[in-house]
Amino acid sequence: MVSSVPDEGSRSADASVGGARWSTSADIEAAVRRRWDDGTLLRAHAAGGSLDPITVLLRGPKPSQIGDDLAAARDWVAGLEAGGLGGRAYEVEWAAIGGRAIGRNRIPARAVITTLDQAWTLLRVSGPVRRFDRILTAVADSPAVRAWVVAHPWRALELASDIPPLLAAFHWLDAHRGSGRYLREISAPGVDTKFAEAHRGVLATLLGVSATAAGFVTDLGLRHKPEFVRMRVSPSLNLALGTSSGTSPGESAGSALETAAPLSEIAVRATELGSLRLAARSALVIENEITYLSAPVPVDGVVLWGKGFAVDLVGRLPWLADANVHYWGDLDTHGFAILDRLRAGLPRTRSVLMDHETLLAHRDRWGSDSHSTAASLTRLTTAERDVYSGLVSDVWGERVQLEQERIDWTWATDRLNAVTRSA
Repeated sequence: MVSSVPDEGSRSADASVGGARWSTSADIEAAVRRRWDDGTLLRAHAAGGSLDPITVLLRGPKPSQIGDDLAAARDWVAGLEAGGLGGRAYEVEWAAIGGRAIGRNRIPARAVITTLDQAWTLLRVSGPVRRFDRILTAVADSPAVRAWVVAHPWRALELASDIPPLLAAFHWLDAHRGSGRYLREISAPGVDTKFAEAHRGVLATLLGVSATAAGFVTDLGLRHKPEFVRMRVSPSLNLALGTSSGTSPGESAGSALETAAPLSEIAVRATELGSLRLAARSALVIENEITYLSAPVPVDGVVLWGKGFAVDLVGRLPWLADANVHYWGDLDTHGFAILDRLRAGLPRTRSVLMDHETLLAHRDRWGSDSHSTAASLTRLTTAERDVYSGLVSDVWGERVQLEQERIDWTWATDRLNAVTRSA
């Protein structure tokens, strides 16, 4: 048997002969640490503490190498035995090698870890394991949260200090599904809106809902922050706000005279806009905000800021069903896609400043469309489809885009005035 007691002046535990590297206690640790890093060991711990034995095959000296350098072989054995800490980190299994020429020797062949306590000692992770135990204790009465902790032990350890408020937030949100309340109304201990939003990804997984900001609220049946649609109104529509002119001496407050203050612009909740009683004969829907503010308002009509979601809402407004509607968006593929969506609800909508002539007249102001689409748009006119197809196929250049705020204002107002007068 190769002695485990090194001779004075012998080589280190990393010794090798003939360029062949022999396994060390560090190799054993590395093999076990992979199971720590992927959460396998912590999941086994959470499941009850049993461990399927981990066997690490050891590369050691060949019989001829023992004869060439017995001291190096002894050092190697000593290093492996020292790393095992007397069996507290791992056990060493031996195998016989050699033969008639150099005699029979027993050398380490395998390192075996049979308990989690051995793994904790080998990896020096008793502290994280204790923290994980405290987390398991905290979530013991919440099966869904415990299941998430076991499935994501490292993420749970990262959030160790946040586990109590996370648990409170989970229970409050789960109990208030379908309540129609705002997330701001959350009253779980240690939880506020910012905490819930910062941990939305984890909470969404625990609650089985979408992790997007809008989907999270929708799926839980909570109330969304209201969306508003801005609209500029023609004075001829007589949209006014009643205001008190004050009271004169001897006059009661109840008999105060009222005067009408005309409104040039309003912002209405998206959910209430359809209920507005407005006899508009025409409407101009514009994508860009500053252009919306600058455009002329049609007589007996309105100008709507049709940003994002708003264009779909505008298409459903009952008081625009019989109105003359024009849409002006960016001269790019996305702008035509919005026009196509608007026509789904208002099929008689006409485009303005989205034509071939306007595009080519502003060649020096073109940009690049970073969100181009090649979707099939079925509601475009023949002329619009020609421009759209040219943009999609890069007829005038790669991803050409003419944003509406880059169009010469004199050019724009001449055409806007023409369509608003004829509306």
